[in-house]
Amino acid sequence: MKHLVSPSILTANFANLQKDIEMLNQSDADWIHVDVMDGVFVPNISFGFAIIKQIKAIAKKPLDVHLMIVDPDRYLQEFKDAGADVITVHYEACTHLNRTINKIKELGCKAGVALNPHTPVAVLDDIVDELDMVLIMSVNPGFGAQKFIANTYKKINDLVIISTIRNPSLHIEIDGGVDSNNAAKLLEAGANVLVAGNAVFSATDPNAAISHLKNIN
Repeated sequence: MKHLVSPSILTANFANLQKDIEMLNQSDADWIHVDVMDGVFVPNISFGFAIIKQIKAIAKKPLDVHLMIVDPDRYLQEFKDAGADVITVHYEACTHLNRTINKIKELGCKAGVALNPHTPVAVLDDIVDELDMVLIMSVNPGFGAQKFIANTYKKINDLVIISTIRNPSLHIEIDGGVDSNNAAKLLEAGANVLVAGNAVFSATDPNAAISHLKNIN
């Protein structure tokens, strides 16, 4: 399976967001990563439903919506209605994870679970069969442009061991500090979806930066 690239618009130009979305439409990006933060689960606040609806109206790529919020079950229907194609919730924020994953799938979305840097992949042993994706946070969630945490490679290896037997079609997504310096090593470790924000939108040529990440072997 060829790896996917999901640029994060958290670091896009909000003064001209439409231009950046249209650039992603024409790029080699596979998905558009939308980080939703509530100021409670993480110390930052980002997009609401109205912004996601506006993004969806312009986007020609699936919206990869990453919920960094408490009690995400309350809002799953709203995120689906706003245009989410993939909904990822945090293991640390879900009391009844199986119920949450089932609800996401009932809504017709791909279901993912995100793990904070300190959370081992072993916690997903009882549910990995039911997931479309696991998102491994390679920085502490809440802000863009953070330093990549090297233990991420071990977590990818651990997840590959589980998924190879239990769920070989699992998407393994990496979010945080992904750039041209570590992308090849992440893919070699077993990741197959790369989220890149700062590495794309701070580049002189964002389109070329996406193409470079997409064409790494």
